[in-house]
Amino acid sequence: MNPLFTTLEFSLVLASGSPRRRQLLSGMNLPFSVISKETDESFPKDMPGRDIAEYLCSKKSDAFEANELPENFLLITADTVVVVDDQILNKASTKKEAQQMLRQLSGKWHEVITGICLRSVGKKQVCSTTTAVKFAVLSEAEIEWYIENYKPYDKAGAYGIQEWIGYIGIEEIKGSFYNVMGLPTQRLYQELIRFLQK
Repeated sequence: MNPLFTTLEFSLVLASGSPRRRQLLSGMNLPFSVISKETDESFPKDMPGRDIAEYLCSKKSDAFEANELPENFLLITADTVVVVDDQILNKASTKKEAQQMLRQLSGKWHEVITGICLRSVGKKQVCSTTTAVKFAVLSEAEIEWYIENYKPYDKAGAYGIQEWIGYIGIEEIKGSFYNVMGLPTQRLYQELIRFLQK
């Protein structure tokens, strides 16, 4: 176990269906269990893009009643959004939407924002981390090949930085790489310490 959490009194519970978030939390060497629940990911239309990730991760947390969770739980929920040209790119539901998103990202900087919510009985803590990412200009052939071979429909912005498109298309990144994958691990680690010290 992680040495800073040898006396952890909470049962860490990751509420996520994302295999990438499970992988990243496992890499932090923390014991945790996984639950998932379909939740409504709508948000107010007038909400600023940079507030949406925190709003949605909090909403995901609130979807769970305390009696659905283990005793002494510490629930972790997260949500990632991509913002380009002041527009939110969520998950693509069709090939056409994925193509449009990758065309929008091609040759531009965009922001990847992940909100994290930590919750136990009587306590809730929400934060977010932003990473700036620059794509090279992507050809139509590259976009087509990536979508056909990787089916990136479960990812905000229709891409995974850890996949082929990241290897050949990302020119520059400012901030946490793992945040772009879906969980800013260093920030989560610091937030867990702060949560446990309160």
